[in-house]
Amino acid sequence: MATMATLARGPGARFRWWPWASAGGVRGAARGSAGQPEYNLLVIGGGSGGLACAKEAAQLGRKVAVVDYVEPSPRGTQWGLGGTCVNVGCIPKKLMHHAALLGHVIKDAHHYGWETAQPIRHDWKKMAEAVQNHVKSLNWGHRVQLQERKVKYFNIKATFVDKHTVRGVTKDGKETVLSAEHIVIATGGRPKYPNHIEGALEYGITSDDIFWLKESPGKTLVVGASYVALECAGFLTGIGLDTTVMVRSIPLRGFDQQMSSLVTEHMESHGTRFLRGCIPSRIQRLPDGQLQVTWEDCASGKKDTDTFNTVLWAIGRIPQTRGLNLEKAGVNTNPENQKILVDSWEATSVPHIYAIGDVAEGRPELTPTAIMAGKLLAQRLFGQSSELMDYDNVPTTVFTPLEYGCVGLSEEEAVARYGQERIEVYHAYYKPLEFTVADRDASQCYIKMVCLREPPQLVLGLHFLGPNAGEVTQGFALGIKCRASYAQVMRTVGIHPTCSEEIVKLRISKRSGLDPTVTGC
Repeated sequence: MATMATLARGPGARFRWWPWASAGGVRGAARGSAGQPEYNLLVIGGGSGGLACAKEAAQLGRKVAVVDYVEPSPRGTQWGLGGTCVNVGCIPKKLMHHAALLGHVIKDAHHYGWETAQPIRHDWKKMAEAVQNHVKSLNWGHRVQLQERKVKYFNIKATFVDKHTVRGVTKDGKETVLSAEHIVIATGGRPKYPNHIEGALEYGITSDDIFWLKESPGKTLVVGASYVALECAGFLTGIGLDTTVMVRSIPLRGFDQQMSSLVTEHMESHGTRFLRGCIPSRIQRLPDGQLQVTWEDCASGKKDTDTFNTVLWAIGRIPQTRGLNLEKAGVNTNPENQKILVDSWEATSVPHIYAIGDVAEGRPELTPTAIMAGKLLAQRLFGQSSELMDYDNVPTTVFTPLEYGCVGLSEEEAVARYGQERIEVYHAYYKPLEFTVADRDASQCYIKMVCLREPPQLVLGLHFLGPNAGEVTQGFALGIKCRASYAQVMRTVGIHPTCSEEIVKLRISKRSGLDPTVTGC
């Protein structure tokens, strides 16, 4: 069989010809006429990034297939098409966070003249069923969208056979072999278990399970201090559950640490217990079904115990690359974390194989970046575009009870990059109008804008802690993406009365030493 070739973009961002088929090929591989691959694009992984890439390629007229398979969690939890965000991440998390916020609103209601029955009770089973039903509707919606765009969907567990071929196996053991001109790996990640801790796997759950529990988790220990840990602990506390967070080192690593401290300070003041500088050493199930957790204080070495109904591990995630047989395709990974090495074009060490989203080394583990990266990749491959994904100034929000939105550099990152003397930080403590009548504590409602000191004072980062932080941050992210200066922000007219307007009124710098507390309306 004659060797065919396709135009590919290598790590050096130059076009070169790369042979995609060698003589002989793979026995049983699904190929079109003249031995060509059956699909123009094969996407491995049916999460947000993979689906976005597949649908975009199909809209550009290409023949596309998506393969997706969800391995049940150690607790047996499984779900449908859509990936982490839809099933066990952003969507159910935001809905349960909203459920917790509603509880606070109900408590405030009598200050505004509403008479509500006391005590207020929350029904986990009812909430969970409603959230799960919505998630299932999204699963179905993704299936319909793929069908409408004529994207072939395979519910199979895929492994590489060679650089252009994957073999998939269904739950029944039926085998399918697929070949493609281009392959995108978008398999995402799954929560990590501390397998060295006795009882961790047998008795613990993760974010893969919490949203699909049919019964209330009850008194819960959340181990970890990532945004996943704090978000879960926040909504569990908010719906009235006894919740403890065990922190080994620092919360929200990688985020601005002043903001992180305010986030946890607010959580503590609203009922979440924190065990700092502690690590669990053993989990045992007691005769009454409760879990006895033993932990150690890292500083003193002292051991302590308590009982919980649920232990939730939120100690990080691992990329889903180990079962793909990447070595058969020649795709290189980082040996330390098994993430796939990619260049600015999302290309791996094999020019026609790409990786996007959480599975790729050095990429933000965020749904919107994976979606945009997937769309742009499809446009480069099939739409005559050369636009690359820009991973700078990506906004995000941590949906803790008091939400934390940010975009750009943290204060620590700005100082490390430019030096303390070249940085100006404008900040303010403010009180949302909605907090006033109910006399809610606003001690942690805080904003800071990190800027270069020299005029016109380019905005390097914005950090907002308060209600609706995601909505606030999304709007200002555009300005920062467009290289807005502090002077331009100060010339922006605010919308009154809103929390957002406090950003365009930031006049006090940290350097001045003046009190940044906002007074008046």
